[in-house]
Amino acid sequence: MTSTAEEYDVIVLGAGPTGENVADRTVAAGLRTVIVEAELVGGECSYWACMPSKALLRPVAALADARAVAGSREAVGDRRLDPAAVLARRDSFASGWKDDGQVSWLRDTGIELVRGHGRLAGVRTVTVEAEDGGERVLTARHAVVVCTGSRPVLPAHVPGLAEAHPWTNREATGSQTVPGRLAVVGGGVVGVEMAAAWRALGSEVVVLVRGDALLPRMEPFAGELVADGLRAAGVDVRFGTEVTALERADGSGPVTLTLGGGGTLTADEVLYATGRAPRTADIGLEQVGLKPGDWLEVDDSCTVLGVDGEWLYAAGDVNHRALLTHQGKYQARITGAAIGARAQGRPLDTSRWGAHAASADLAGAPQVVFTQPEVAAVGLTAAAAEAAGLRVKTVDHEIGSVAGASLYGDDYRGRARVVFDLDREVIVGACLVGAGVAELLHSATVAVVGEVPIHRLWHAVPSYPTISEVWLRLLEDCRG
Repeated sequence: MTSTAEEYDVIVLGAGPTGENVADRTVAAGLRTVIVEAELVGGECSYWACMPSKALLRPVAALADARAVAGSREAVGDRRLDPAAVLARRDSFASGWKDDGQVSWLRDTGIELVRGHGRLAGVRTVTVEAEDGGERVLTARHAVVVCTGSRPVLPAHVPGLAEAHPWTNREATGSQTVPGRLAVVGGGVVGVEMAAAWRALGSEVVVLVRGDALLPRMEPFAGELVADGLRAAGVDVRFGTEVTALERADGSGPVTLTLGGGGTLTADEVLYATGRAPRTADIGLEQVGLKPGDWLEVDDSCTVLGVDGEWLYAAGDVNHRALLTHQGKYQARITGAAIGARAQGRPLDTSRWGAHAASADLAGAPQVVFTQPEVAAVGLTAAAAEAAGLRVKTVDHEIGSVAGASLYGDDYRGRARVVFDLDREVIVGACLVGAGVAELLHSATVAVVGEVPIHRLWHAVPSYPTISEVWLRLLEDCRG
């Protein structure tokens, strides 16, 4: 086994969107930066999550939009999606699961790449185990940044689960064939998005939810409308249902799910969408006094707590602040700025909304769920705001009542909610459900993050006739 030693200013573990953005910022600050990656450069988002899943889901929404309008509805008729064309387009957005383009971007940006599995080996030191068995020892003058992301969690004690070879998000977004029958275990984002996608591609889909709601971390009406939408599309949504065992003969063929309370269900594939865990089990955390497998606790500058010297950072999913690609990239910008400032001997501005504080993670993280119908949310739910001790007013409005929504689709159904802080007179949360609402979300994000007073928002006039006119109705009710 050969071993080499090299010194950099910054070492980044993980070449997903978060790691790429950290490296981009530190290189821009004049710091020699290397990324260590054992899989594809571009990470989960590029190949097994955001890009392929949305490529699967966009045709679903496009066809639904066509069917929602008289004239185009008749042109579409009862035609279904073309699975081969949809999967081919999905493959193109995943770059055929090849990272040549992203590696080229690293090179053009001045970011160095080391292939292999990286582990912390002490203060500002990383060892990299290459595929050929060789070892490289990397040291950092200023910082090491952990951007290793998260992995899907499978239940620990379900008999037959491992032998059933369940899908996770990777198989669900990358399958080259359409299963005849798909069982989805879990009612979170991955579960409802993949249920919508594979149902539209022709699968018979059953969603099994142990609790009593879909999307439980969002406003309750969001999960209710999504359950209605999925059922209207032909998905069988079952609440209060637990899978107690699975059986798949010889590891192939149909899967039989045994359900709590009796009864079974047979499917060709079963997707487990039951949560995420940090990819920290084998990155050497024990070498710096941290527990392997844990989420990494950080301050607002993404500096890891519990490690002396302010040299170890963690950005993206791995710190558990907001498991969203765009928030990881946001944290990367904050982290890169903090590393650059410290390298130059400048103090950090970690005040709320400061240049080195990821304040939006807690106050204004936006999220879109691309299911049927779309769900878009930012900031606090009504329940979370009240739990935080805020004195709030909840304002709801049916989106279909504004002219723009009626023009967008016949019999448009959707709802909007804002959570209004009565003491500061600002909006602290918003949730919108309905076709096309993803493109309304940034206006809500600006209002929440900008803490724009209601008296000023009143002068932000929505164009007529657009769906965004719902903002006028919401503001009217906020003003009373």
